[in-house]
Amino acid sequence: MTRVVKIEALTADAFAPYGDLLEASGTPDKWINRGKCGRFHDRARLDFSDGRAGISIFRGERETLPLQLKMVERHPAGSQAFVPMSADPFLVVVAADDAGVPVSPRAFLTAQGQAINFHRGTWHGVLTPLAEPGLFAVVDRIGAGDNLEEHWFSEPYIIEH
Repeated sequence: MTRVVKIEALTADAFAPYGDLLEASGTPDKWINRGKCGRFHDRARLDFSDGRAGISIFRGERETLPLQLKMVERHPAGSQAFVPMSADPFLVVVAADDAGVPVSPRAFLTAQGQAINFHRGTWHGVLTPLAEPGLFAVVDRIGAGDNLEEHWFSEPYIIEH
């Protein structure tokens, strides 16, 4: 039996159970730099059990659709934000948690100018750029101890448009 996950457009409401949508939408919270820059203030909840926030650069391999979803992961000790360093869309996969097991995966396609922040402990797919160069600034927990749990599905899901 093939399990299919249809790709949805990424919206703040649809993504809210899993994290924060980062985008410059609506009216800026305030204007800075002599009125030449709109500031959309405090758009993500960075949440770390310990350690500190760090910014790393990730370069992911380009993926193509349809895509097999075999595994998801989560980070119990900290949130994780992905900010693309190009204007290309990327795929965001998340799953709800049912007593420590990921269920009901969802897939979102970002629009130009969107970034995301996964809440701490959210099941999510791996970095999935759909174009080269696949460069992202990633804000996440830097600290001691393991901050990764993986779950491999008994049968993969197929992600498609």
